[in-house]
Amino acid sequence: MSNESMSDSLPIESTESQPTVFTVTQLTTGVQNLLGMVFSDVRVTGEITNLSRTAAGHCYFSLKDETAQLSAVIWNSTRRRCPVELRDGLEVVCRGKIDVYPPRGSYQLIVNSLEQTGIGSLEQAFLKLKQKLAAEGLFAPEHKPPLPCTIRRVGVVTSPSGAAIHDFLQVLRRRFSGLDVIVYPAPVQGKGAAAKLADGVAFFNRYAGRLGIDCIVITRGGGSMEDLWEFNEEVLIRAIYDSELPTISAVGHEIDVTLCDLVASRRALTPSEAAEIVSPDSSDLKTRLKHTQQRLRFAMDAQCQRLESALQRYETHPVFRFPYRTWERCTQQTDLLESALRQTLARRLERETQNMGRLAAQLQTLSPVNVLARGYSLTKSEASGQLVRNVVECAVGERLVTQLQHGRVVSRIEELQNDE
Repeated sequence: MSNESMSDSLPIESTESQPTVFTVTQLTTGVQNLLGMVFSDVRVTGEITNLSRTAAGHCYFSLKDETAQLSAVIWNSTRRRCPVELRDGLEVVCRGKIDVYPPRGSYQLIVNSLEQTGIGSLEQAFLKLKQKLAAEGLFAPEHKPPLPCTIRRVGVVTSPSGAAIHDFLQVLRRRFSGLDVIVYPAPVQGKGAAAKLADGVAFFNRYAGRLGIDCIVITRGGGSMEDLWEFNEEVLIRAIYDSELPTISAVGHEIDVTLCDLVASRRALTPSEAAEIVSPDSSDLKTRLKHTQQRLRFAMDAQCQRLESALQRYETHPVFRFPYRTWERCTQQTDLLESALRQTLARRLERETQNMGRLAAQLQTLSPVNVLARGYSLTKSEASGQLVRNVVECAVGERLVTQLQHGRVVSRIEELQNDE
């Protein structure tokens, strides 16, 4: 910059005895003009990190390499022409100019065009570990415990001083204050944080019965891929996979996706959404209770009307209006049944009497007494009482008893004669 242009942008007074004094605006404007002339068209390569989008569609991010970072912005009009979908971890070449943002006194790269050259080291590590764990089935839906229908107590693994837990609790207080929360304090950034987070998941599983934990929430606020990297560590992913309790991952913002999100039972885009998932809305509960109360009242009224109608039908029924008629009808039926029974018994008795007469006549015909009446007799051995049918059954001197029609004759055998 020439002395003339510098003097135009920095209108200051200087004397030999007093050093030059700049205002902040003067100095910032001078730096802005200087950088604008020297770096009006530059190309910068680096890895995208800390990407964020505004409601107007502008994208703010940082370009980083091994030792430094550069703030950058791509306006919405330029982003719409960009063929690359911006995300953390991309290796890109940006073309643009360096400008100073006076309100913050910081410089940034205004990107006019952008080309992708590859993916960064963290992105490569992320994809490699994701592929490995996916091949082992850690992200399979069938291995994810489902969330219970009703959650009464939730365990939260996060930093107790972070913004995530405050957002989580604020939403809970607004929606439903009847949910208990137990916080397991753990760092959410830096080396070793993943192991502490895994310890929190294991703790809630170990004491789930004693503490009454229904599910676990792992959460933290947004950040760059480096800030969220602990939620991609294998030790934490396997701890969530081994969890018997259902888990909710609420890490970062909507654009941030970690392996913790993929292995958890449910992903929440923000900590606030995680609070909405685990808690019912008290206003919704009141509305549902009101509707249930109305349906119950309608059902009870309808049931009462049905019972009242039935009672009216019973009141007008002849059984209740003329109860003596039923008694008379029953009495008549009893009399008829008694008469029918008597007639049946009489006919049965008559038939049996006739049958007995016929049987008696047959017995009389076959009776040996009738045979004796015709002049026949029965001779038995006095000793054995057996009928004598053949002379060979007798012996001389044996006593015999002869049955006549009237009386008996006792005799002794003097002689036996065989017809043969």
